[in-house]
Amino acid sequence: MRVLVLGGNGFIGSHLVDALYARGDRVRVFDRFPNKYQPQIPGVDYRLGDFSDTAELAEALYDIDTVFHLISTSVPSTSNLDPVADIQGNLISSVQLFQQMVRLNVDRIVYLSSGGTVYGNPAIDPVPESHPLNPICSYGVIKVAIENYLHMFSDLYGLKPTVLRASNPFGPRQGHLGVQGVIPTFLKRLVDGDPLQIWGDGSVVRDYIFINDLVKLCLLACDSQTVGVFNAGSGSGSSLKEIVETIARASGRQPNVEYLPGRTFDVKRITLDMTKSHEKFGWTPSVSIEDGIRQHWDWLRSVLSK
Repeated sequence: MRVLVLGGNGFIGSHLVDALYARGDRVRVFDRFPNKYQPQIPGVDYRLGDFSDTAELAEALYDIDTVFHLISTSVPSTSNLDPVADIQGNLISSVQLFQQMVRLNVDRIVYLSSGGTVYGNPAIDPVPESHPLNPICSYGVIKVAIENYLHMFSDLYGLKPTVLRASNPFGPRQGHLGVQGVIPTFLKRLVDGDPLQIWGDGSVVRDYIFINDLVKLCLLACDSQTVGVFNAGSGSGSSLKEIVETIARASGRQPNVEYLPGRTFDVKRITLDMTKSHEKFGWTPSVSIEDGIRQHWDWLRSVLSK
């Protein structure tokens, strides 16, 4: 299979590229920047370019069977600061991608949406894919809009999209800048001896999924040729306080915690119902949150020791 991974040098993308290459697929990567944590893989076609550049995108799509769309130029915690930039960088560029795919007869796409933001504050827990979509941040609004355009392009032009609403992926190679990803941010602050900062009282609950489990689901979804929307999470939730306790066990260190005022755009509690993904793909996450955090912790210390 000839695969294009948009965002293939990022956290999720680089792990997906590893898996695709290891099983023998012909892989092309399109990203704005090189991978900062690992060298290029010999035999993988790396292209650097801007997602909004339609000419570069068209070249990257040439002779491709399947597209994995993992690019996002914003994160939930900052997307509300400039919704227009969110629209321009993500929604418009994604619609341009779909147009190029139609023009070049590339009909298969796996899109990574957001199970943590598209539902808003859910009415039931865990949340099935049929739950109403009520995002409370621009990041989630744009994800929903992109999903809707995929449905439109599927109905009108024959695109075959699989949408994976991922919860909160974590694991090695994830950045720790403090704007996205509680687990990598907490671990980096622990290494540096800084207090772990929690917005609110620590009761916010999220669904976390280890990167290897998410990649396995991406491959199963792609190979099945299934069209539809599927949650991609662990099916269980952990509060921020529980994450701190798990980090303490996995690292052998006791973190200091600093509590900050709560944020209005934070969904209070969300876990994902994984019934549909399990029934369709025969997939169940295999890495516990504690084992995943321990792997992430070991990787982070190895990187920082170099």
